[in-house]
Amino acid sequence: MVANVNAALNAYASAATRAIQPAGDGPEEGGGASFGAVLEQAARGAIGSLKTGEQMSAKAAIGKADMNDVVTAVTNAEMTLQTVTAVRDKVVNAYQEILRMPI
Repeated sequence: MVANVNAALNAYASAATRAIQPAGDGPEEGGGASFGAVLEQAARGAIGSLKTGEQMSAKAAIGKADMNDVVTAVTNAEMTLQTVTAVRDKVVNAYQEILRMPI
């Protein structure tokens, strides 16, 4: 879990650094990744975490996994799912707020 927090903090710091740098003509200019690429990378990481939790649960069901590994993988998957749900809720709320803006 600490590794996930550190990875999130590092990603946030990297995104903040890219936001401060002047933008070029295109989304890829300046060495920064596009928003779509960052979003895709985050989605792939979340899916990987969920798959790992599922695989460890299956191994535990047949008795081929250490319980500590199972608990760690399932906890990471749970935290990932909660994070994805929170981000989704924020995006939906932001979209609804934009729709309420007067023209």
